[in-house]
Amino acid sequence: MISETAATLTTSDGVTLEALVGAPPTPREGAATAPRGGAVICHPHPLYGGDMENPVVVRLAEVFGELGLTTVRFNFRGVGQSTGAHGAGVDEQHDVEAARVHLASVVGANGALVLAGYSFGAAVVGDVAAKHPDLSGVVLVAPPLARVDPKRFTGLAPFGDRLLVIAGSNDEICPLEAVARLRDSTPHATVEIIEGANHFFFGKLYPLGHAATTWAQRILHL
Repeated sequence: MISETAATLTTSDGVTLEALVGAPPTPREGAATAPRGGAVICHPHPLYGGDMENPVVVRLAEVFGELGLTTVRFNFRGVGQSTGAHGAGVDEQHDVEAARVHLASVVGANGALVLAGYSFGAAVVGDVAAKHPDLSGVVLVAPPLARVDPKRFTGLAPFGDRLLVIAGSNDEICPLEAVARLRDSTPHATVEIIEGANHFFFGKLYPLGHAATTWAQRILHL
């Protein structure tokens, strides 16, 4: 696991968020030291036990950190030590923005920036990312397409293959027919189906991580 440091983020509406910032491994002597970039990783639904310690969130932080990226994972408002209250995915957009701004300040103007989210976190990330077409990449893991209209993600179409969608073949909350509709609205997205995985990716964290790693290496030239 990468080394992480506790941090407190402050949103534009005054909420403070409990966060962990992961530093990539120290470069070998003589290697380039400029930040390669970073990834914000957002957790699943707070009202169903989701937090930044979720195994999928932790796995994404691990694989991005192993690629030399700085990582930021945090608890949405009302979760853990984060202040505020659940905002039905609307107020949480402020939370993602706060993490994005913090990460940008760490990696600098030349560092790649990726927003990633799992389930509820994927839906919020999709809303925020559509406002920032200059992002280096967007990762949606098991977006809750059975509960939100796939057309909600139409604004991500300009990302092309910089958008990665990872879904399980046995996921009732992100069913394959809904993934197909999402692909229709984002026709050039990279879509990876993890065979045998359900919404929680029990026993499938390794192939999930492999899919994220392969995409990041190609898109971010790592």
